[in-house]
Amino acid sequence: MARHDLVQKLVVGDFSFHNSSPFAKLLDSCVKSRSVRDTRLIHARIVKSQFSSEVFIQNRLIDVYGKCGCLDDARRVFDRMLQRNTFTWNSIISALIRWGFLHEAVQVFGSMPEPDQCSWNSMVSGFAQHDRFDEALQYFSKMHRENFVLNEYSFGSALSACSGLIDLKMGIQIHALVSKSCYSSDVYMGSALVDMYSKCGSVACAQRVFDRMSERNRVSWNSMITCYEQNGPANEALEVFVKMMDCGIEPDEVTLASVVSACASLLAIREGLQIHAHVVKRDKFRDDLVLGNALVDMYAKCCKIKEARLVFDRMPIRNVVSETSLVSGYAKAGSVKDARLMFTNMMERNVVSWNSLIAGYTQNGENEEALGLFLLLKRESIWPTHYTFGNLLNACANLSELQLGRQAHGHVLKHGFRFQSGEESDIFVGNSLIDMYVKCGSVEDGSRVFVNMVERDCVSWNAMIVGYAQNGYGTEALQIFQKMLLCGEKPDHITMIGVLCACSHGGLVEEGRNYFHSMRTEHGLTPLKDHYTCMVDILGRAGCLDEAKSLIDTMPMQPDAVVWGSLLAACKVHKNIILGKYVAEKLLEIDPWNSGPYVLLSNIYAELGKWRDVMKVRKQMRQQGVIKQPGCSWIKIQSDLHVFMVKDKRHPQRKEMYSLLKMLTEQMKRAGYVPDAGVHDTGDEQSESEFISCDKEEMPADLLLVSILPTSD
Repeated sequence: MARHDLVQKLVVGDFSFHNSSPFAKLLDSCVKSRSVRDTRLIHARIVKSQFSSEVFIQNRLIDVYGKCGCLDDARRVFDRMLQRNTFTWNSIISALIRWGFLHEAVQVFGSMPEPDQCSWNSMVSGFAQHDRFDEALQYFSKMHRENFVLNEYSFGSALSACSGLIDLKMGIQIHALVSKSCYSSDVYMGSALVDMYSKCGSVACAQRVFDRMSERNRVSWNSMITCYEQNGPANEALEVFVKMMDCGIEPDEVTLASVVSACASLLAIREGLQIHAHVVKRDKFRDDLVLGNALVDMYAKCCKIKEARLVFDRMPIRNVVSETSLVSGYAKAGSVKDARLMFTNMMERNVVSWNSLIAGYTQNGENEEALGLFLLLKRESIWPTHYTFGNLLNACANLSELQLGRQAHGHVLKHGFRFQSGEESDIFVGNSLIDMYVKCGSVEDGSRVFVNMVERDCVSWNAMIVGYAQNGYGTEALQIFQKMLLCGEKPDHITMIGVLCACSHGGLVEEGRNYFHSMRTEHGLTPLKDHYTCMVDILGRAGCLDEAKSLIDTMPMQPDAVVWGSLLAACKVHKNIILGKYVAEKLLEIDPWNSGPYVLLSNIYAELGKWRDVMKVRKQMRQQGVIKQPGCSWIKIQSDLHVFMVKDKRHPQRKEMYSLLKMLTEQMKRAGYVPDAGVHDTGDEQSESEFISCDKEEMPADLLLVSILPTSD
């Protein structure tokens, strides 16, 4: 007889039972159908039967009402019961926990006469399932102290709580209890332990547990693959996946999503394509949302934006993760307009979506757009994260906008960042602040941020060392470096670039030599091309040109245009035309279309008065088709940005500026000023007299700036 017909017979009252078992079976069918209406109809018939006070059937009613979400009905049945047993209490506790009424569950549990193993497990698992991990572990500890037997459900819930808290110490203690129990060889326990160690970042422990498992299932393999995918090295995730396939374990969507994510981290497009082919061949994987999102992300990170879009368009269901991955992919590929269009059309956005687009603008040099998007984010009442502020400060640094940077600093302070490590480490926000201030020329503000940071890492020290060096504070940079060593922080390659730059700007040749050699002897660092460039700059500034050339000749790698350019600039300063000509030829071999070597060599000749050689260099430039980009200068006055190019005639106040320039030039000549013929390069074939007396409409950009600066009466 169909369940619905039987329920109807019960309602009209023409059906009777000799015991309560048929009622229990009907209630079981109500759980499967989630039919509250039928449950209440059956309950009404039970009330009229001789079983209305039977504890067994009342327990079933509490359980069914709880699973159907009718907690008020479940509580009424519980409260009206004249007799209760352990199952009664466990049923109401389970119902309350299922729907998140943990406070009420605690009260009921506290009033329970004799909790059993099931009662304790319900409390441990309930708090763990609702992310109340501390309370879950507290109940687990109390259960253990009360000498209740811990089973796989107790251990599983406790390990889940350790994962949520990233509490490795407690996880190890629970592992010790598992090892002493009869569940030490259980495949479920082994998988839970691998997962716990993975989420706590202990890859070695996870691998040891996995290796000791006598039996493994798909969950075990998935946990190990995910461990390497999330903690690294990601290539190990691919190796575990290959071993899994060799063992004949069929991957599921979780396996494939983790492997695809590992390919994304490694930018392993070839392996990613193979996994995608595996997905396409199996119908059950084609429409999986998580796997589809992983594929879009993988192609986007590998700069295969067309393939990412193709996967995205074929997904039957998409969510904010799919769309955000595509926004990030467009931005990474330099298609910022497409990224913005995708972002605008998103039905739902989260802070990750905003961060992806802001980062895209910053990475592609559109810093003003990044700042504008941040303001829009604030108007939309989106709560920014440390990644938001990292990108915002980077945009301010790129624009050298000190005022905007200070405003961004104010936002950082309002959001309570303390620049310390932890689950959500925000040290890099402090590092971004330091970087922004030093790039804007305010080393003092950067130093204050550095001093007030709760914790610092190597990047923090590097930011201060490089910042001091770039702003001409060589001595201070070296002092910070010494403090870094005293604090036990190990320098890296970037640290040493900052130290060598400090020596260069401070004219500390001998110190520079010592620091360069100490990289290998004291810090275990092999000098890179950038360190050789810094050393060439130190020697070149000091006039040690032959030593600088010898250093370049002994470099273990091929010298590039930067290192030769540094030496050529030194040749100009020290008027060494023979070496300068040799270096210029080397530069032109590397990059024949670069105007820099031509200009520097031309200026060397000009400073020595060799005007015929100047003309030869200019003629060679023309014959080679090399074009010198015109100089550009800018200045910001009261929020207005004024930009000038060589021979610029576009500024609305140009007449006033040229008039003032003429007056200043006459005063300078009367004071005995003689222009440096080699300083300004107009890019035209000119004689010595033409270098010295420029037409007022062709004044260099840096002199044009003078005319708009505020003057006192």
